[in-house]
Amino acid sequence: MPEHDERGTSGNDGGTAGRTPRGRNETPDERADRRWAELIQEIRVAQTGVQILFGFLLTVVFAPTFADLSSTNKIIYIITVGLGASATGALIGPVSFHRIVSGRRIKPQAVVWASRLTFVGLVLLLATLISALFLVLRVATNDAFVPWMVAGVVTWYVVCWFVLPLWARYRYTTMDD
Repeated sequence: MPEHDERGTSGNDGGTAGRTPRGRNETPDERADRRWAELIQEIRVAQTGVQILFGFLLTVVFAPTFADLSSTNKIIYIITVGLGASATGALIGPVSFHRIVSGRRIKPQAVVWASRLTFVGLVLLLATLISALFLVLRVATNDAFVPWMVAGVVTWYVVCWFVLPLWARYRYTTMDD
């Protein structure tokens, strides 16, 4: 019988053959603690980016050339700021959620809700980035290729953020995981 590593795999096959339905040996509380710690690390990355972008967006309105923007570009700007504020709220939400329910012995449920808020925050961050890119490129070039360029970047984000992880999830997990 082959030896198994800590992932329950044998050999150098990337974990697809010789799988055992072992999983982790942790209590529900230990699992919630681990998942919370992992989620907080993920949120730190996303929060930093969204807060920098949102802070930059808030300063744009004070630039002397802001008054020269067309009404369409001002509407795009307002939508972008709204999306950025919403993304910031969703990505900071899990911290508040945890603080409010801390000590109530509902960490597994808190992790689920915090994870949902984080996912919503990532979708809102994606929308903010798309909107900001669209606005910047419209102001910089005002050319007909801008929507096509933005569509290409959106496709790239969707592939990196959603398609690839979903493919890996489907490809490398089983119903036993």
